[in-house]
Amino acid sequence: MHKKTAISLFSGAGGLDIGFEEAGFQIVFANEFDHDAACTWRINRLSSDKIMREGDIVDVLPELEQYRGTVDVLFGGPPCQGFSVAGKMDPNDDRSKLIFTFLKAVQIVEPKFFVMENVKALGTLKRWSEVRNRYLSQAAELGYSVGLSVFHTADFGVPQKRDRAIFIGVKDGDPQVFFKQMEKMISPAPTAREVLLSVGPFGTPQNPDTCAATITLAKSPIMRKSPYAGMLVNGAGRPVDMNGLPPTLPATMGGNKTPIVDQRTLENDEIENWFAEYHKKIVAGKCMPATVEIPEFIRRLTLKEAAAIQTFPPNYIFCGARNKQYRQIGNAVPSLFAYKVAKALCVAYPKDLSLE
Repeated sequence: MHKKTAISLFSGAGGLDIGFEEAGFQIVFANEFDHDAACTWRINRLSSDKIMREGDIVDVLPELEQYRGTVDVLFGGPPCQGFSVAGKMDPNDDRSKLIFTFLKAVQIVEPKFFVMENVKALGTLKRWSEVRNRYLSQAAELGYSVGLSVFHTADFGVPQKRDRAIFIGVKDGDPQVFFKQMEKMISPAPTAREVLLSVGPFGTPQNPDTCAATITLAKSPIMRKSPYAGMLVNGAGRPVDMNGLPPTLPATMGGNKTPIVDQRTLENDEIENWFAEYHKKIVAGKCMPATVEIPEFIRRLTLKEAAAIQTFPPNYIFCGARNKQYRQIGNAVPSLFAYKVAKALCVAYPKDLSLE
């Protein structure tokens, strides 16, 4: 029986890896530059010391020669900060060049398929059209038919407003078959309340308070129609709508950019979110930030809750200081979405990727 094999690059904490593993892939080689993320990847996988190569991807590229022509899928999510609208969008950012390093790995390994994940901006913005076209052209020169699509991960069961671009390269086939299969993978996502309550009571050993960043109201709040979309507090942390989806979790969580939870509303769906009430009062001109105090039941998202929003398994272990753990979670591809991608790949190309 054929065992599906994969190489994982820019592995991070292993969000993509979890999904591919659950779809039946055996990861034979992985690489991650960040020490804490590499430790996280290792500690959650038995006998992983021989698989995870920690360090600069350029330094480990020669090792990939041993897998030439023998691997089914090469996947990874190169750093996206250079392309993200949340960053400086600097075309000269060294991290922006790593998508081409990914293609260098594809050239060496010659897998049947490759899957590259990145931010929506790389897949859609005119600003990156030259980079995008150059990437697609180079992949075609390597013998791959390449497709690109942007997905809203909440459409695939992930409780989060998060858009991701997926590039898929097929050595012998049509990438559109994969994208058609992805349409069949759509499923509803739970609400923020449902996913946060599933983690366990806040402040218990099961779900400890892990963010010490204080919450203070902005002196000059930036208003939006929704109380969950503006900037009502100092820092970029925004209140979570318990009846909707949490916002995209940033890699800069851990401090005042960590999303905010109304514990009272979380526990009782009949009570309106405190920030919704505060928003109404500001709009009506009935209060000013200087006259309002943050109640005790307003707090930050915990590590356990953030990991659940990213659909990591409940017992997944993260290494490093708390801010480093938050960063690993924010940087990750939601593992449920990764599973849907891997599963769609298998169903779309059964002759190459046996489902057994």
